[in-house]
Amino acid sequence: MTAPVTSSPAAHLDATDPLAAFRQEFHLPPGPDGQPCAYFCGNSLGLMPKAARAAAEQEFETWERLGVEGHFHAPSFWMHFHDTLTEATARLVGAKPIEVVVMNNLTVNLHLLLVTFYRPAGSRYKILMEGGAFPSDQYAIESQARLHGLDPDEAIVELVPRPGEHTLRTEDILTKIAELGDSLATVLIGGVNYYTGQAFDMAAIATAGHAVGAYVGFDLAHAAGNLDLRLHDWDVDFACWCTYKYLNSGPGGTSGVFVNERFANRPDLVRLAGWWGHDASVRFQMKKGFRPMPGAAGWQLSNAQIFPMAIHRASLEIVDRAGGMAVLRRKSEQLTARLESLIRGLNLPADKLEIITPADPAQRGCQLSVLVHERGRELFDFLAAQGIIADWREPNVIRLAPVPLYNSFEDVERVGAALRQWMNERMGE
Repeated sequence: MTAPVTSSPAAHLDATDPLAAFRQEFHLPPGPDGQPCAYFCGNSLGLMPKAARAAAEQEFETWERLGVEGHFHAPSFWMHFHDTLTEATARLVGAKPIEVVVMNNLTVNLHLLLVTFYRPAGSRYKILMEGGAFPSDQYAIESQARLHGLDPDEAIVELVPRPGEHTLRTEDILTKIAELGDSLATVLIGGVNYYTGQAFDMAAIATAGHAVGAYVGFDLAHAAGNLDLRLHDWDVDFACWCTYKYLNSGPGGTSGVFVNERFANRPDLVRLAGWWGHDASVRFQMKKGFRPMPGAAGWQLSNAQIFPMAIHRASLEIVDRAGGMAVLRRKSEQLTARLESLIRGLNLPADKLEIITPADPAQRGCQLSVLVHERGRELFDFLAAQGIIADWREPNVIRLAPVPLYNSFEDVERVGAALRQWMNERMGE
């Protein structure tokens, strides 16, 4: 059988892409011309899976038909609903099932984990983070320092790039950890920096942190569903992530938590306890005295968020059907490399436009952050008028994220063509 004739290299790549069919499982917003847009904003909010509506509707129907009995009867069994997410979540982040739980929202979970894993005492009180971390992380860490009666300016150490550079060097991170030594209580870094798109060497950071006696954790908001994670093998102590970006689980969606199995049976650990984290075998005896569930489940507070979790389960099923993160990562690298090639092919001087995301694929996910030194907002608006949805970050960065589940190679070519058109029309003015 003769293969169909394609009109461009991008069309050929899309025609031979084993993941191409998954694009049809998402709702693509229309552009100004009414045609599907090129959506490059999955690092802010992922697209809606077509399965999401039916997944939520099933729980509405159960609520309508059974009321409270939906906790105990098919098809929902709300009492155990969160457990249905465990295996897929473990696969997603490279963990054992006992090490993960889905609950709450991201910053809530970050605080819950820091209560346990930031325990300053004596001269060991410093917490290390990357400078320019997402503000919610900064606010959380500042408030945790104050919770312990510490001055955030004294307790928090921020990693900053070398002069003239936009991203951190791994050797500088490891050197700073060693330099802080036994004054370091906790390392908390974003797995991928939201602004630059830099992916950090989490295994090396975990090893270095443990060498000086510190806990090591990661905010994986921009890494979960983006990178091929191996949290257990990397010996990370704790991590949390949201599900509404690369995991397409809806605005304000639920969050995931990882706690290394080394802490699975440590009821002595300080934590903020809640009824849902209590030993399930005796939970309904309603007795005083908290006895945590083994593993990450022991950090739960309250009943499962059924509706967000239903959508999240539908999204996790898509990831599994696609073959998992290793498969998605391969296409992600191809899409990102092509986008990078098109941008660099404009041959613009760095004082006009530059990519600040690392060129090394191992140090980035599917995001490229483009620093536009002149008329950046104008370029962003121009892209939007062409049906290309990107993300603007003050003061002058456009973030573009080609997501492997629903972005195509033709989408990437659209961005390249639009950038060239803008350059030809506007840069000479």
